[in-house]
Amino acid sequence: MSFRAAVLELVTRIPRGRVATYGQLAALLGRPRSARAVGQALHVANGAVPWHRVVNARGGISRRSRMASMMTQRIRLEQEGVIFRRGRVVLGRFQWHGSGAPRGRGRASFESRRDEGDRRARW
Repeated sequence: MSFRAAVLELVTRIPRGRVATYGQLAALLGRPRSARAVGQALHVANGAVPWHRVVNARGGISRRSRMASMMTQRIRLEQEGVIFRRGRVVLGRFQWHGSGAPRGRGRASFESRRDEGDRRARW
């Protein structure tokens, strides 16, 4: 299965009312440095794939060339009960943690790690 197909299949597993990050999905697929490739795969997703459930590492909606698709993403998430605070999804409450995700050699841990001096959690 191609990486693109694996991304699309994994995104279909994210339950309604939950979100995942690009980096989180890449890590689940065994390619933790491929968050942008996840975004590229979703860029060409059809309407059957719940692309709107994927957000950036801070819980924000990633910028796109069309503002309308950014608004569509937020509206769809809010319709599913996802709450935004200051323009970001409350990840502590709404982040999906991979139940039903592929298991195997490439599966990465979801424990966030903090580097000394770095305040951002990393996947």
